[in-house]
Amino acid sequence: MYFEGYGYRGSTFEQTYRCYPASFIDKPQLETGDKIIMPPSALDRLASLHIEYPMLFEVHNAAAERTSHCGVLEFIAEEGMIYMPYWMMQNLLLTEGDMVFIKNANLPKGTYVKLQPHTTDFLDISNPKAILEKTLRNYSCLTTGDSIMVAYNNKKYYIDIVETKPSNAISIIETDCEVDFAPPLDYKEPERQKAAVPPSTAPTAEEAAEEEPKFIPFTGPGRRLDGKAPKDKDVSASSPAKRQANATNSVQPSTASTSQSSSSRKTTGKLVFGPGGNRTSKETEKVPEKEPKEDPKKDEPKFSAFTGRKYSLKG
Repeated sequence: MYFEGYGYRGSTFEQTYRCYPASFIDKPQLETGDKIIMPPSALDRLASLHIEYPMLFEVHNAAAERTSHCGVLEFIAEEGMIYMPYWMMQNLLLTEGDMVFIKNANLPKGTYVKLQPHTTDFLDISNPKAILEKTLRNYSCLTTGDSIMVAYNNKKYYIDIVETKPSNAISIIETDCEVDFAPPLDYKEPERQKAAVPPSTAPTAEEAAEEEPKFIPFTGPGRRLDGKAPKDKDVSASSPAKRQANATNSVQPSTASTSQSSSSRKTTGKLVFGPGGNRTSKETEKVPEKEPKEDPKKDEPKFSAFTGRKYSLKG
């Protein structure tokens, strides 16, 4: 069946129009939805085909091989022309005055749609779900691969239609549809902060070898058995060389001081076993103990009575 003047053929609505943005007809509300404005002749043809509400259409740009879907708001456009939202023209890669093919379509009711915002700013809205629900009330259908525009607080947010079920194009009029969100296009995974590894405080092998103290014999503090304070107080000097020198001096005392210190050790209240033990104790009662002196010349034995060699009168 062919209608002269309008180019309508068959039992479906198919027509080619020149498209223009909504700003040409002073209809800014078109930008917040997916509906177009068609000429009055299109309404006559649709009525004759008994196409019922909601009237949905397939929009195809043959030059760019782009296809989308839309609804209709009014039939007040000039013949041969249609007006559509600018974001829809961008999806179809159309410019002002380009030819576009329009065909009526029957779309299933949607059960699932997955959306992906272009920027993370959309997630900063206090209640993005409520804003999106309000915006989608102005839409009649969604097509996989399209990018819809959500206007809020004097700002435009673009959202990609990533997936739709049960088909690539669905009707969202009077239907309960599950909505899922994919991460925004500019979203970046937060980098995991690596735990700062503190510089190793353990010394290296070379440092350990340098810092390890060498063994120096006889460098500890000296203590006397009689309980008196030691005379050499410089034994615990800080310098290793000085400690070694003091240790050397303490290791090589004179013979007299050694014998005298041994006698002093015998008189500290300890029992001495062996010959000369009683004699030594008697001598220590008569002769007071004297501190050893540093000068070896002064350590000569003093005269003691009745300690010399004995002689017999018989000859």
